[in-house]
Amino acid sequence: MLRKLLVLAVAVYIVAAAVWVLSAGIVRDGGKLELLNVACDPTRELWRDINALFENRFTRETGIPISITQSHGGSGSQAGSVINGLKADVVTLALWTDTDAIRKAGIIDAGWEDRFPNRSLPFTSTIVFVVRKGNPKQIHDWNDLARDGVSVITPNPKTSGNGKWSFLAMWGYQISEGKTDAQALQYVTQVIRRVPILDAAARGATMTFAHKKIGDVHLTWENEAYFEVKESNGGLEIVYPASSVLAEPHVAVVDRIVRKRGTKAAAEAYMNFLYTDEAQEVIAHHYYRPTNEAVLKRNANRFPKIELFSVKTIGTSWDEIQKRFFAEGAIFDSIYTAQGVAK
Repeated sequence: MLRKLLVLAVAVYIVAAAVWVLSAGIVRDGGKLELLNVACDPTRELWRDINALFENRFTRETGIPISITQSHGGSGSQAGSVINGLKADVVTLALWTDTDAIRKAGIIDAGWEDRFPNRSLPFTSTIVFVVRKGNPKQIHDWNDLARDGVSVITPNPKTSGNGKWSFLAMWGYQISEGKTDAQALQYVTQVIRRVPILDAAARGATMTFAHKKIGDVHLTWENEAYFEVKESNGGLEIVYPASSVLAEPHVAVVDRIVRKRGTKAAAEAYMNFLYTDEAQEVIAHHYYRPTNEAVLKRNANRFPKIELFSVKTIGTSWDEIQKRFFAEGAIFDSIYTAQGVAK
């Protein structure tokens, strides 16, 4: 029943978008309706395929050509760009805090998380390891990252969603194993000392590890790990730790922009489309974990079993987590600028 309702919702939004576009005269003389999706860095291939499907469906059902333009970068940096004036119709960022920062700036309306199914989560992900072929440093779980002689690649959590999730995965692993905050701090500090380069975004870290061949292990999104290994032509392999963090990259419509541009219905149709079986299959194909349980089950062979812990292991709210770990002068800054850690 829910799936039927979602299909109906997409159809309704597409029709509503067409009516609005035609009545408002937004598209004239054979021009295209355009939407801008401001996204986090490692989703390039996913949105390329999703966008093509949606563009074809929208144009077929309305007769109005539509084009989805993409902007990619570190999730925190992308949120900052929207706050500073980038005219995004939708944002598909890596963390709740990045999207909610746009709300706090008055650009997204309150209650954004509840507008689409599953708390505006069409998919989830996690953080895994990529290592050199044959795993020469024998890196199998989180504790191995703190061993002497292991060099770790992860992007900067101040700018990158991948970086934040990796940091929280390390800290959360310690807490989930019954360690104290003091022990978690000691462990994460040891690992950060082994990071020679902090790239600004996920794809930059991939280039550092895979192409520049710096580091012994790369902490990255599950989907990015598969992309990286495929591109390496046998030079890299994936290692799944016993447990990792449940990463939740939310989606949202940017209310202030779509109201000004008259693209609200089209943007909502685009976001609702992500929950259709067609789009969920594409999501699974790109190694994101679809939130449609039936599609996830059909693609279970793509997703090895791994225990996923919530960020609630670490803090009671995202605002608390952001303030404690990633705000100016918070735990990450204190680790990174400590003697012997600053690069």
